[in-house]
Amino acid sequence: MAQTRFAPDRGLTSRMVTTMFFIGLLYVVVVGVLVVLLKGAWVVVLLIAGALFVAQFWYSDRIAAFSMGAREVTPEQAPELHGAVDRLCALADMPKPRVAIAESDVPNAFATGRNQKNSMVCATTGLLRRLEPEELEGVLAHELSHVAHRDVAVMTIASFLGVLAGIITRAALWSGVGRNNRDQNAAIAVLIVTAVSVVVYAISFLLTRLLSRYRELSADRAAALLTGRPSALAAALTKVTGQIARIPTEDLRKAQPFNAFYFAPAFNKESFSTLLSSHPTLEQRLDQLGRIAAELGRP
Repeated sequence: MAQTRFAPDRGLTSRMVTTMFFIGLLYVVVVGVLVVLLKGAWVVVLLIAGALFVAQFWYSDRIAAFSMGAREVTPEQAPELHGAVDRLCALADMPKPRVAIAESDVPNAFATGRNQKNSMVCATTGLLRRLEPEELEGVLAHELSHVAHRDVAVMTIASFLGVLAGIITRAALWSGVGRNNRDQNAAIAVLIVTAVSVVVYAISFLLTRLLSRYRELSADRAAALLTGRPSALAAALTKVTGQIARIPTEDLRKAQPFNAFYFAPAFNKESFSTLLSSHPTLEQRLDQLGRIAAELGRP
């Protein structure tokens, strides 16, 4: 990983390595089960699994950006946004990513990319309308830290197996999971594949959620230390969270599938289990920023 001036986080690195280890183990288990059950087509299984993994790794950033409505903009089209990114990249000593805007009233931001050279940072029009310059820089610094620490790439890869297992599970359920199948062995094979996929999906989901919550706290910390203005990031967090609560539910549901990549979640009700949340609570994030402000001697 190219060195930047973002504060390193060994806790994040160890969690990313652990997550990738278990995700890789699960991937081997899934492919192994499919190879054993589909003996006559094991080569096809391996080729398809490999192709899907490569496609997910190389094209996931484009897929994510397209899905979230990101549109790349030039400095002439968005001078203030580009100016903020330029300043932060110079401060962090990192390559400038592509800059994009998503037409959405939901105030949010996200970053994509498998590395610093192939990254994009995007802000919604709702975010740009609502934040002051210092607050916007705090949010952008948060997103740039995801790129610098490469946790965006890890999250993309980690989520791949869960998505694949989910597709297999839904396909099996929709097809009747072997019902009316005269071949008893084929029916049993389908049931085993479905059961393994359900377990893999659940484990993958929990692993990515655990990593996602920690990486958000890590990005908050790195952004606050880089800019030296934790209070600006705290103000942005409070403002964004409060404004999201006023957005129509229909619009929030469109954004919800991408919660793990957003600066703030579309839904993060207290009634939801902490174990299932993609982000730490607002109180946790503000408490951390408050401690950083005290360490820096800033109000």
